[in-house]
Amino acid sequence: MSEGLILDVLNAMPADEIARRLSGPPEERAAFVSAAARAGVAEAQAVYAQMLLDGAGCAKDEPAAVAMFYKAAVQGHVMAMNMVGRCYDLGWGLAIDKARAAEWYRAAADRGLDWAMYNLATLMTLGQGVPEDLPGALALFRKAADLTGNPKALNFIGSFHEDGWVVEASLAEAARFYARAAQGGDFRGMFNHGRMLIEAGDTSAAMDWIGRALAAGNDRFRGQVEAWLRERDLPLPA
Repeated sequence: MSEGLILDVLNAMPADEIARRLSGPPEERAAFVSAAARAGVAEAQAVYAQMLLDGAGCAKDEPAAVAMFYKAAVQGHVMAMNMVGRCYDLGWGLAIDKARAAEWYRAAADRGLDWAMYNLATLMTLGQGVPEDLPGALALFRKAADLTGNPKALNFIGSFHEDGWVVEASLAEAARFYARAAQGGDFRGMFNHGRMLIEAGDTSAAMDWIGRALAAGNDRFRGQVEAWLRERDLPLPA
């Protein structure tokens, strides 16, 4: 079936049938989204690219995921632009290139995507792919937080206040932003919120948040937190 005919079929398909196929088994959903992606539907391309990246309902194929994200990105799909940046940033399907990652993040950030603002600001904070620019990074973190309450941006703003980067050091302000990041679901924010609660003398609540952080975080993060707890003779949360 040609791509044009596939698109005609998709356009004629009732909404309830589309919903049924999208809620079906992973393999069926992937096949349906793949057909729409091949027909040139940008949203389908972005979704199918993520499936290829994760191996969800199809074989994991990072290079193919990059190519599909790129197809959606050149059609103006903002999240796909951000994901092309992520692929360059983390080496998914291609060689790591922080400068190219920053270019794609900036393209998506300029179009209002909070996650791209966060990702670009992170590179600016670290001086990776772009010159270090702490005032510019903080401005982007704040913009992302103001737009959507982005929890990872809130956590980074907390770090700026804790360490006195650009702004005057303030543990009270840091604690406020860490609490918002934790409540928004960021696992690093949960850990930092827990740290602040320990300093405030509320160990019970602190260990609850640190336990949540351990459950939500990745293996590397869990190892760091467990080492931090051992250094302070604190038990692993139940």
